[in-house]
Amino acid sequence: MPQGDRSFDVETDLLVLGAGAAGMTAALVGALEGLDVILCEKSDMVGGTTATSAGTVWIPGNRQGQRVGMPDTVEAARIYLAAMLGAHATDKRLDTFLKVGPIVLDYLEQKTSVQFAAPPVHPDYKNLPGAAIGGRALGALPFDGRKLGNDFARVRPPRREFTVLGGMMVGKADIPPLLAPFHSWTGFKHVIGLLTRHALDRISHKRGTHLIMGNALVARLFDSVRRAGVHLRFETALREIICEGDDIVGAVLSSPSGEVAIRARKGVVLATGGIGWSRELRERLFPDDARRFSLAPSSNTGDGILAAERVNAVIERDLESPALWMPSSVMAQADGHVSVFPHIMLDRAKPGLLAVDKSGRRFVNEADSYHDFVAAMLAASTTPAFLICDRSFIREFGLGLVHPATRILSGFLEAGYLMEGETIEALARQIGVDADQLAQTIARYNGFAETGVDEDFGRGSSELNRFNGDPANKPNPCLRRIGPGPYFAVAVWPSDLASSAGLRTDSCGRVLCGNGKSLSGLYAVGTDASSIFRGTYPGPGTMIGPAIVFGWCAAMDAAGCDFRAEIPFCSQIIPIRH
Repeated sequence: MPQGDRSFDVETDLLVLGAGAAGMTAALVGALEGLDVILCEKSDMVGGTTATSAGTVWIPGNRQGQRVGMPDTVEAARIYLAAMLGAHATDKRLDTFLKVGPIVLDYLEQKTSVQFAAPPVHPDYKNLPGAAIGGRALGALPFDGRKLGNDFARVRPPRREFTVLGGMMVGKADIPPLLAPFHSWTGFKHVIGLLTRHALDRISHKRGTHLIMGNALVARLFDSVRRAGVHLRFETALREIICEGDDIVGAVLSSPSGEVAIRARKGVVLATGGIGWSRELRERLFPDDARRFSLAPSSNTGDGILAAERVNAVIERDLESPALWMPSSVMAQADGHVSVFPHIMLDRAKPGLLAVDKSGRRFVNEADSYHDFVAAMLAASTTPAFLICDRSFIREFGLGLVHPATRILSGFLEAGYLMEGETIEALARQIGVDADQLAQTIARYNGFAETGVDEDFGRGSSELNRFNGDPANKPNPCLRRIGPGPYFAVAVWPSDLASSAGLRTDSCGRVLCGNGKSLSGLYAVGTDASSIFRGTYPGPGTMIGPAIVFGWCAAMDAAGCDFRAEIPFCSQIIPIRH
């Protein structure tokens, strides 16, 4: 363990390691509160996992929901979380998150370019008392990447599977007009605007500059960090944490110019992206069937967690799940790129699709959250599972990497991504399940489609299910008859969207030892810290919301601001200087 008797190359107040949503928030707030801040990023781009996500933040009791007529309360969220977490709902970190969350949103809105809006409907993931239909989950406002100048290239691009025409980002609302541009004059104008903007962008940029979802959030944070005077160092990775006695005083990092030791007078913030691709941590914490695929950037390799363990920090293991899961299909592309496509909501909840396990039976409500889908896969020991539909479904909704209205499927079939059978029996042979059982499963599902009631798994019975289904499909927006053939299947595998297992921290984001005492000067935020929801997934944005809130908390604590005093919800915080 490196000790503090060594010399330092650089000194600063706050050293933040990792430029995802959590790290950039901590660096930004530290600078706004008067600290000298160095932000180090292992890769050559900012954004981490947030950049490739939907960028939603889950923060109850916010003003943004009130503005669109979808008011939410912290009290309702407490009821919801109590139903989900039981005795763990009394966690002090959870209480801090609920109290401070709306204040953090107001702080960022007033002082930075980080702005959010509430979509009218964005349901929580569990059908429990206190669940919200809208107003609790927020999205970052779109951002013009051209405002970043040459630094636009520093924003991690979205997954290429979610862009079209060489890097144009497409939101959920853009899909219908793009598929049917001549359906209405309004839709036609929208499509022309998108395509014209993208064509102009490609003259001087490698991809589109109209940023939405996670890319918009990352760009807004990056823009604010630059304006706040934070010192950014790219391609600079954590190697060791430096101690002086019981205090954390800095870190050793590797950089393009060699090893550098940085003293941090006010603290070190770990925000390196959690477990990510760390083989050691995946083998230690993940179930066998969930270790193969991750949606984290390749640069996320558990650096913060592993370095903190070496200075006696503790990983929280008493969780429902060590990660938040996503069912993903996989296809090797002609250029050697391996596409890992997350099946978020564009196909699973739509009517006319079902999922089966290795026996050919359904095992889950296909329209439930992606995390719950994979949790059911792992519980049933079915890896992979198969999503099954007919040709009309692909035409209307698409299937994974196969976009809606795709006419030629040969490339997907030849790559082994899609499997096809003219009959149910033929498809069963393709995916290796019992043909009679698969026929029975589809027949039973089709019976539910006729009545509109899924007697086995309740598909279409929750707000979340119906929101992601097809409202034009009656009587159930999530159920429609499958068939006649040809029938198609795609295999889906467990992948981790983000880790829930992480370092044990307190309500200020300070890292704790096994004896419960904090390691003075060391903070962990984002997925480097254990989830306040203990491996459950309450709703959209329940990783990024706490990442931003505790990034704020850690920076405020390092700056000497007492934000834990009694404060009214949704009010501007007035820091109390020690």
